[in-house]
Amino acid sequence: MLISTETYIPFPRPLVYATYRDKLVELVPYLPNVRHVEVKSRTEKGDRIYFVNEWHGGGEIPAVARAVLSETMLSWTDIATWNESEFTAEWRIKTHAFTEAVRCAGVHRFKEADRGTLIETRGEIVIDTKQIKGVPQMLTGIVGHTVEDFLSKNIRPNILQISKGVHHYLEQSQKVDN
Repeated sequence: MLISTETYIPFPRPLVYATYRDKLVELVPYLPNVRHVEVKSRTEKGDRIYFVNEWHGGGEIPAVARAVLSETMLSWTDIATWNESEFTAEWRIKTHAFTEAVRCAGVHRFKEADRGTLIETRGEIVIDTKQIKGVPQMLTGIVGHTVEDFLSKNIRPNILQISKGVHHYLEQSQKVDN
């Protein structure tokens, strides 16, 4: 399954890029489906910054649904390489549930557009049902489809929410500065 989003933010590209990259923890209040983000590591080498972030979802998911869904279904690790000279971020998501079966990766491109920034995200989710462990063979297709459906309904909206969060965060920062 392909992931494709585009979001316009009416702030300069360097500011949007740096906010998206460096203020992720501060963006959580603007992300209704995220409870918290933990920066596991940040390494800088030249114009590249390497991040490992652990995400914990479930913010606006009803408590009853959270009780049924395991914590592993609502958590994931994001491994990203931010290239400042190209204004890109290559990322891959390591799910905490069905880790061997799920591959999800892509790139964010931050482009100057109409006195602001256009964030283009392109990626892909691949579910290898043969790698789903602990499920009877005759059910792996159903489980694979269910996992793909769950991820597709959450990853794209979360990417869009982050962009909206950056926009709101920058608007609020601008009001404080004025």
